[in-house]
Amino acid sequence: MATTIKTIETSHGTLAVRESAGTGMPVLMIHGNSSSGAVFRNQFDGRIGATYHLIAVDLPGHGESCDAVDPDRSYSMPGYADAMTEVMNGLGVEKAAVFGWSLGGHIGLEMIDRYPGMLGLMITGTPPVAGADLDNGFKPSPHMGLAGKETLTEEDIDAYAHSTCGEPYDQLLRNAVARTDGRARRLMLGKFAAGEGKDQSAIVAGKTPPIAVLNGADEPFVNTDFVDTIAFSNLWEGKKHLISNSGHAPFWDSPDRFDPIFERFLKNLEPSWR
Repeated sequence: MATTIKTIETSHGTLAVRESAGTGMPVLMIHGNSSSGAVFRNQFDGRIGATYHLIAVDLPGHGESCDAVDPDRSYSMPGYADAMTEVMNGLGVEKAAVFGWSLGGHIGLEMIDRYPGMLGLMITGTPPVAGADLDNGFKPSPHMGLAGKETLTEEDIDAYAHSTCGEPYDQLLRNAVARTDGRARRLMLGKFAAGEGKDQSAIVAGKTPPIAVLNGADEPFVNTDFVDTIAFSNLWEGKKHLISNSGHAPFWDSPDRFDPIFERFLKNLEPSWR
């Protein structure tokens, strides 16, 4: 079933919005750093997209969205969270589930007190940390150096595109990295490291909708052992989920095993939507 793409005007700039053909519960899907909503192709093209109203917004400075009108305002966790909330309000979507991958998960956490209609949040590749805990939440890697680098060489673009999602590799991953406004990387990571935004370990320990945590067991960038030490007040199914033989983006590298868990989470939230 066809995915439609339209634009919506926001105070952060003109943003591209992908929507699936499904008419069920709305699900906002937020992509990671230097990516785009196209990365959720497997879910949009499969049964989940045919069942649920999937919404994937290209963040300011990413994909088919324009660069931020005010980069200093938009290129941060709070700025992105404000932009995503503005889009949902602009679309008239009062209640929705949220899925956040990597940077998208951090944005989803920042949205909790901005978007009261959030029915639940699933995070993948996202350690809920604040500035001082960045070194605990992430593993040292060349990838992390590129994540905050404004100007990337052709070799950097290839390396970042290959490392982020793993296999199968697709040109759309490289195109997304090459298109991204480099200021978005520099400002976002610099502000995150400086502690701008809420302490996300405190967010998950406080009053939240159900939060599902799902990571690849072979996660190359996130310290999943450290994530296991973080207390969640409303952890879906009472445990953190791991998918074996999967990396930073299970929805991309292992949709056959990711999708059933994601679908179970969404079905669990549907009574709150209805």
